[in-house]
Amino acid sequence: MRVYAQLLQKLSQDSMSIESLDRFFRDVSGSGEYLDIATQLEILKLYDFPFRQNGNTIELSTATLDLQEAVFCFVDIETTGAKIEKHDIIEIGAVKYQNGKVIDRFESFVFAPYVPEEITKLTGIRTKDLSNAPQPQEILTQFRDFLRDSVFVAHNVSFDYNFLNQAFLRYGIVPMLLPKLCTIDLARKTILSPRYALGFLNAFLGINTPASHRAYADALTALEVFKIAMMHIPNEIQSIQNLLDFSKKGRKLLS
Repeated sequence: MRVYAQLLQKLSQDSMSIESLDRFFRDVSGSGEYLDIATQLEILKLYDFPFRQNGNTIELSTATLDLQEAVFCFVDIETTGAKIEKHDIIEIGAVKYQNGKVIDRFESFVFAPYVPEEITKLTGIRTKDLSNAPQPQEILTQFRDFLRDSVFVAHNVSFDYNFLNQAFLRYGIVPMLLPKLCTIDLARKTILSPRYALGFLNAFLGINTPASHRAYADALTALEVFKIAMMHIPNEIQSIQNLLDFSKKGRKLLS
């Protein structure tokens, strides 16, 4: 996956010719197995890598994807702990949002054999609540399909994105290379607040989603934080790539 992160970085700077892309994959493969460029392009499509081919040129699709056209998928997961390699996902919640409207929703428990007491205290989810929940393979396959062709958005996005990707790999599901946006980063650039934890912003901004540390409720709260942040972005931000770059460059609030 690191190779594709490198490719994303290169394409965020400039488009590439097919020949240049082929050289890139040859260089990173080193003495390992090399896959021809046609196969690599199919892999990029399968993983939802945000690119488009224009003749002999490869460019990021996010560079020209208008903010109103993009589908944002706000995601939150609850887990049995913070360590990807040893803990399980127990709940997934997500909201798809496009051009000012919620267009789809996803909410489900995920079976796990045991929920630690401290997680029950935090989330209210008990081991017995998961006894009839869908198995991870089933629900993760459904959710991977739900995510297609969207911008992955979460509060502390690296945690949710990486945890899900590791779960996909564990169950033999194609991982994702979706563009990702962090609402913490975006809020820090646009909203003056003493703190930026989701629960704090929920109260501080008057969002007042009634539940917290539940996946669907937290996804809704992240959406509301996003809406408020978007009211304060510079006018020149018109594309998804503009927004991603803006959110990542520095942490200083705009004056």
